[in-house]
Amino acid sequence: MRNVERYPVQGPNALWQVYRTVSRVKAVRNFIFIQISRYCPSLPVKNWIYRHVLGMKVGQHTAFALMVMVDVFFPERIRIGDNSIIGYNTTILTHEYLIREYRLGDVHIGSGVMIGANTTILPGVTIGDGAVVSVGSVVNKDVAPGDFVGGNPIQVIRKMGEK
Repeated sequence: MRNVERYPVQGPNALWQVYRTVSRVKAVRNFIFIQISRYCPSLPVKNWIYRHVLGMKVGQHTAFALMVMVDVFFPERIRIGDNSIIGYNTTILTHEYLIREYRLGDVHIGSGVMIGANTTILPGVTIGDGAVVSVGSVVNKDVAPGDFVGGNPIQVIRKMGEK
């Protein structure tokens, strides 16, 4: 089970009410800097934007590939350890706006983690140190340290210590 906070809404679906939960200025500012980061070829510049503009906690030598999309509304809820790689076109979400509620959840990615290209990471999950997430996966639950997972939704392919 993902660790998310649930907030019920009345009236139209929660996405129509998004600006009751996040300011328009914050959303526009974040969108602009996320788009700059998505296309920026410099890893130190990307990490500076993530840390100092978006408020993410990003460890040393962590690398975000081209086109990574971090959560536009709540990027400050993302924490990534040292020396991890976030693969091409990966999406990291910390929010879900649904019909009758919205959900928020922190995303914790450990150190030495490899996230394959085109992966989607849902709110409220933790990916442990040394884990590997296969290309094109949907991370809908926690991943234990050192495990190799993949698929939609993810399944354990190999547990830590197995060959």
